[in-house]
Amino acid sequence: MRSRTVLATLTAVASLLSVAACGSSSSTSSAGNPYQLTEAGTIHVGTLSDAPPNVYLKDGKFTGFDNDLFTAVAAKVGLKVQFASTDFSALLSQVANHKFDVGSSSITITEARKKTVDFSNGYDFGYFGLDVPAGSPLADFDQLAGKRVVVVQGTVQDDYATKNNLNPVRVPDYNSAINQLKAGMAEAWISPAEIGEKSAADSGGKVVLAQKRLSPAPTAFAVAHDRPKLLEALNKGLDEVIADGTWTRLQEQYYPGRPVPADFKPGNGSVTFPPVTGAGASPTSTP
Repeated sequence: MRSRTVLATLTAVASLLSVAACGSSSSTSSAGNPYQLTEAGTIHVGTLSDAPPNVYLKDGKFTGFDNDLFTAVAAKVGLKVQFASTDFSALLSQVANHKFDVGSSSITITEARKKTVDFSNGYDFGYFGLDVPAGSPLADFDQLAGKRVVVVQGTVQDDYATKNNLNPVRVPDYNSAINQLKAGMAEAWISPAEIGEKSAADSGGKVVLAQKRLSPAPTAFAVAHDRPKLLEALNKGLDEVIADGTWTRLQEQYYPGRPVPADFKPGNGSVTFPPVTGAGASPTSTP
């Protein structure tokens, strides 16, 4: 009987030690991965491969203003970055479902999108562009009613076209949009203007950027709702790369000559940064 009692006691002690060990392992894991990343020490980022100068693939490397800025932000937090390409229409849900830790793709902050993900502080402003085939009589957004207009699905340009009853043709990526114009399958493309301007310049004269207007909301990185520590760390890193001049340098590198609107304040809004060299006046805001 006594041997049974001793055996039972030893079994109970072993069980308690096992539970304690699990708890210790969990605690260690949490300490080693405080931002709840898919892979400790590395941020997996969903982005696009075909939207220069914002986000694109060059010589096998993901680059562009947004991705270079994010890499600098992650370095301030002491984290490596692993980029992967996806369609914009799927990006926010993939961040929310933890396929990616972060979304980087000139994502405009909207109230509707806040239901799916959280956003970092804003790091850039943007313009809506009107791309048309060379020789087109279209020169203004107000002329688009009844025209065959193409947009990338899920973008704020898609929202704009839908809100204004333009019945847009939706495509999955920017290459498809510009190809619609080149092939004469669309009369206009409502683009993120920086992307539309670069696409027009690379079209061999087939496409022109007819007009651009300032978008009413900033762009930001997307993070899942249940990753508050990651969001806090990214905002801190963002303020640091703004303060040290990295943000200014990348602005001038990727958007040479583009003026910064007087009322745009990147990051937390109070960070002092070296002025961006720009020229010209800011276009009017979109309706």
